[in-house]
Amino acid sequence: MRSTATARASGTARRASNSPAARALARAGLAARGVLYVLIGLVAVLVALGQSSQEADQKGALQLLAGQPYGLAALWLLGIGFAGYALWRLSEAAFGVTGEGNGAGARLKSLVRALIYAFFAYLTFKIIAGTGGGSQTSKQQDLTATVMHHPGGQWLVAIAGLAIVIAGLVLVVEGLRRKFLKYLQLSEMSPRARRIVEWLGTVGTAARGAVFALAGVLVIEAAVTYQPAKAGGIDKALLTLRNQPFGEFLLILAALGLIIFGVYGLCEARWRKV
Repeated sequence: MRSTATARASGTARRASNSPAARALARAGLAARGVLYVLIGLVAVLVALGQSSQEADQKGALQLLAGQPYGLAALWLLGIGFAGYALWRLSEAAFGVTGEGNGAGARLKSLVRALIYAFFAYLTFKIIAGTGGGSQTSKQQDLTATVMHHPGGQWLVAIAGLAIVIAGLVLVVEGLRRKFLKYLQLSEMSPRARRIVEWLGTVGTAARGAVFALAGVLVIEAAVTYQPAKAGGIDKALLTLRNQPFGEFLLILAALGLIIFGVYGLCEARWRKV
């Protein structure tokens, strides 16, 4: 009896995940992700030009949006989109990833993405409520310091950094090999649209992966040198670029790459298989 009830509940959940409403939420989430990366890139450009003190990361992008006309309404839409994205990825983790099948690796990646975007939704609603103060980079550094003070903590931080580097390099390879195309409804695109989307996906995915890999290298450096202040996310990686020779040029180049990925994300919202 229990197994029958479980199977019935599982079937109901699977049908709900394939419903038009669920697909609409997934596309809204993909659009929200695209907008987020466009905003991060814009913040990074402003930082490079000395026109903004916001951190060039997810929180800085959302805070920049909050200060604009109609920013509150836009934040509500993004928050709902992030929640929709998290639910869609959660359904993939439960029932399989379109274009990947039921492999455990693909489902685990979807679960991680669901958790990340659930956090982004939470962060967005905190900013809407006016309680989203504090630096995201500082919180990441505080967490790194806390972990490193425990036995074996340096190793854990280094392993986490290595995982981020690997994830970033995988994104670079996927971008250059155009693996993202298998997730798109190519038959619905015109030849011109396909060429544009292919270019956006190649450049944007590779740029995003490179920034992630650099962020992972900084985490490893923080572990090796026992200096948590060297750790951080996207913002820390981009600021590291700015401190190099021709740093402003490199920062703007990386920022444009993230903007291109964001525009590709908006194309995904239209043509992704969900």
